[in-house]
Amino acid sequence: MKFGKRIKEQIQESLPEWRDKFLRYKELKNLISSPAPAESIFVGLLNAEIEKFNAFFVEQEEDFIIHHKELQYRIQRLVEKCGDNDDVMFREEIGEIRKDIVNFHGEMVLLVNYSNINYTGLTKILKKYDKRTGGALRSPFIQKVLRQPFFKTDLVSRLVREWETTMDAMFPALTREVEGYERSAAVSSAAAGEGIFRNTVAALMTMREMRRGSSTYGA
Repeated sequence: MKFGKRIKEQIQESLPEWRDKFLRYKELKNLISSPAPAESIFVGLLNAEIEKFNAFFVEQEEDFIIHHKELQYRIQRLVEKCGDNDDVMFREEIGEIRKDIVNFHGEMVLLVNYSNINYTGLTKILKKYDKRTGGALRSPFIQKVLRQPFFKTDLVSRLVREWETTMDAMFPALTREVEGYERSAAVSSAAAGEGIFRNTVAALMTMREMRRGSSTYGA
């Protein structure tokens, strides 16, 4: 699958409020088709895209840190009430926390993928520009990209791993279900030659099931 189609599908499958935050790959590709703009103009357009990525990524990352602490607090409160596990409100709270954990985990996986796919898009559009103009913009520009906030996913990736561990410890059945979606997504992705998006597809599938109120995740 060509990258243009891949990113289009990724945007369509993403959360609605995220869709205008991705690289405008098609527009940039069309722009350099004929005739290619001057390097200063093209760099200005790419810089505007990077500013968009950074603003969105940093905002999401900050929200995740806050949500991470809130969920930890709720879980601690839940543990303190574990002796009342026959209480209806207790069971309802477990169900709500499970849903929130899955949504939170899924959104973090999506943000890591958001970083990856926009970085990939930048490298590809720069390669096309250099091929079109005979220039050598790609290498120095990518060095700049590697220093941008949106490219630095270490914190979010660490939170993803932490919450996977939490899911496994608190809700092993939930973890098995998520892994089932991952296996299903892996088969679909392999068939399409798109294994790189396995975790993202799995996250989206799981979040959708949770938001539909799947009985699998019932309290």
